[in-house]
Amino acid sequence: MEKPKLQITPKKYSGESSVISMRLPKDMLRDIDAVAEETGRTRNEIMLLSMEFALDNMEIRKTGSNTGEWREKIWQL
Repeated sequence: MEKPKLQITPKKYSGESSVISMRLPKDMLRDIDAVAEETGRTRNEIMLLSMEFALDNMEIRKTGSNTGEWREKIWQL
């Protein structure tokens, strides 16, 4: 039987960090704290993982300048 291995991937973002202030709905913060409690991670880790996921998977939709039609641009980092 093969031994299970702990797989650790490098962080996508590293280096110097910045402290920011952000307003969140109280019920969203309760949900974030519940996930942190369930997973044994910190609130900060959950928020960073969530923001990284959002940046990697978001679509930005813009209106065409002359036609008024919607066009899609996939955000790629």
